[in-house]
Amino acid sequence: MNLFSIAVRNLTYRKLPTALTMLSMALGVALVVLVLTISGVIEKTFERTSNVGYNLIVGAKGSDVQLTFNTVFFLSQPVENIPYSYYMEYLPGNGRQKEFERLGGVLKDPQRNGHYDFLIKGGFAIPLCMGDYIDVFRCVGTTPDYFNLLKHGDSNDLDYRFAKGKNFVDFSDDNGYFEAVVGSQVAAVMKLQIGSEIFASHGTSGGEQHNQGFRVVGILEPTGTPNDRGAFVNIEGFYLLEGHVAPERNEESGLEKKGSATGPERESKFSKERLPIEKREVTAILVKTDGMKGIGLQKQVNKTKFAQAVSPISVISGLLGIFVTPIKWALLAITSLVCVVSAISILVGIYNSMNERKRDIAVMRALGASRDHITAIILVESVLIAVVGGVIGWFVGHAVGPLSNAWTEQATGVHVDFLSINSTQEPFIVPGLILIGILAGIIPALAAYRTSVAKSL
Repeated sequence: MNLFSIAVRNLTYRKLPTALTMLSMALGVALVVLVLTISGVIEKTFERTSNVGYNLIVGAKGSDVQLTFNTVFFLSQPVENIPYSYYMEYLPGNGRQKEFERLGGVLKDPQRNGHYDFLIKGGFAIPLCMGDYIDVFRCVGTTPDYFNLLKHGDSNDLDYRFAKGKNFVDFSDDNGYFEAVVGSQVAAVMKLQIGSEIFASHGTSGGEQHNQGFRVVGILEPTGTPNDRGAFVNIEGFYLLEGHVAPERNEESGLEKKGSATGPERESKFSKERLPIEKREVTAILVKTDGMKGIGLQKQVNKTKFAQAVSPISVISGLLGIFVTPIKWALLAITSLVCVVSAISILVGIYNSMNERKRDIAVMRALGASRDHITAIILVESVLIAVVGGVIGWFVGHAVGPLSNAWTEQATGVHVDFLSINSTQEPFIVPGLILIGILAGIIPALAAYRTSVAKSL
């Protein structure tokens, strides 16, 4: 009979202690795999979010992290607003002139191109207006270009697709300026369908609700990005809601004059009347530049007094490095301690059995087994407990991912298959288990090595 068969028979003879020790090791490894899987889901979500489809976010002076959180993740509050006329300076080609012809109003040099036109040729600028909520979800006023021009996905090469309906348009005969597209989570939580009407709450979730609603014309397919949690409304309708007119501001302090942000009187929602340029503000501008021109544009914008340009990829990567990665390693350290405790239980279990097995060891020695053979059998037992328990834990840890898809896919948009989230640390689990088994078996193996045949018989 070989050493492996003897080790297996010894373990099966002590079924309950062996099973309990394997269970402790399985739980430790399952926790390690779960930490790697969860951190993989988080990193995957961050990677998808960082591929936003634009180079820069332009907004009012303030915190670059707050601007990114508000614009990309729909968290936090807007920094401040900037004039609509400033957004027009980013429109490529003759976009500034066309916008003036479309909206009218007061504008200096209406026939010239935008100030940053030469840096954005081949790119685009998309305005965002934020501050309202649809139930608990952020209401985002924007243009149809948001879904026509932006892309998403790991490689930023996927078009936005609609599970139902279509993108909203600038003006429709059926709904005027008041059309909306909602993300998959918004539709699921609020039980929205095509044709449902949603009403924005002013300022905060649960705040005063606007009387004018928006008709849902499109529901996005899940993207795994914060857009799944957004309600996107036509910016033209957003401007026509009460309190969304750009207020008059004190020239010295820049503070809003009370009572100056009142909306225009409109005969019906089908009126084609638009808010003029000087009455408009935007919260942020999504800018895509041609190649490396984004760096030059960012430097130019940051030299101005009231605006800043932020690279969302840089901010998100910084957050990943500062917060997510250290937390991941801290959790791995804690779960690894569980594996160490399991290794100690292997050591204690085998060592405590040595007193009962001294006679068996002496008989084996008397039949011709060498000290090295006895030592090898104990080490094989220890390694088997560690490896079998660890493999069970590995399967359990990976099985939890697919079982949790009903929640994680809705919350993050990331579908977890049995082996979908891979980690560079995971290949070291099995070699680590073998090492743990050897280390845990050294002391019991030395005790077996020193067993006296004469005394034990």
